[in-house]
Amino acid sequence: MNWAGLLDDLRTRRRAIGAFNAILIEHAEAVVAGAERSGFPVVLQISQNAVRYHGSLAPFALACLRLAETASVPVLVHLDHIEDEELIREGLDLGITSVMFDAAALPYAENVARTKAVVERCHAAGCRVEAELGEIGGKDGAHAPGVRTDPAEAGEFVAATGVDSLAVAVGSSHAMADRSAVLDEDLIATLADRVPVPLVLHGSSGVPDEGLRGAVASGIVKVNVGTRLNQVLTASVRSALGEHATVTDPRRYLAPGRDAVRDEVTRLLTLLAN
Repeated sequence: MNWAGLLDDLRTRRRAIGAFNAILIEHAEAVVAGAERSGFPVVLQISQNAVRYHGSLAPFALACLRLAETASVPVLVHLDHIEDEELIREGLDLGITSVMFDAAALPYAENVARTKAVVERCHAAGCRVEAELGEIGGKDGAHAPGVRTDPAEAGEFVAATGVDSLAVAVGSSHAMADRSAVLDEDLIATLADRVPVPLVLHGSSGVPDEGLRGAVASGIVKVNVGTRLNQVLTASVRSALGEHATVTDPRRYLAPGRDAVRDEVTRLLTLLAN
């Protein structure tokens, strides 16, 4: 799959691809199964926090890469919100071809310098790089106008670093428990006009369906989802354990949770592609 060509095509057609974070193998299996049901490509993401949970990158990443290899639709395994350059090196050695290097919390000049160095290393290995400009953090910070991505700065950042895609702060926030985020679609449209690479929306779990449609129509090309999958999985597990209080076999409650995540992935991929 020519992922650069796919993202450029989506950008031209004002469509988007779903990118879903996996923590457990059940997440990863559900993401791939949901993509296969929808018939659309998907990005399967492993965050630095997920790596910390597992203790190392290789076992979980290799499992995800194997799922991608055997899927009936294109699946891109992507490292998400990586702050540790050594972890990127490990990913390249494993065959990872897409990473998001996150230096957004650093001063602008340091963000540019470190991101440029990562881009040079990754491009030499045939790996694409996403970066972030603006602060997509806690709800209060990300909803404050002062931390939104500046279009002129975004254009300069992409030119200076050579990144392949850019995550922008436009009103979403990570780990929202409800879907009440209101995105600045005018800002998205301006960024899409000024920035020559695909735009990425993080914190999409807090955005309602109509907001996601509006974001894609305005120029978002990749939509990251993590918290929403955890909400769906946890709700299903709670329901299964509530109905079967004595169950001890994890397959009895994780299987329906995995199926619920699969169905939500299918729904969201279809939403973003139409």
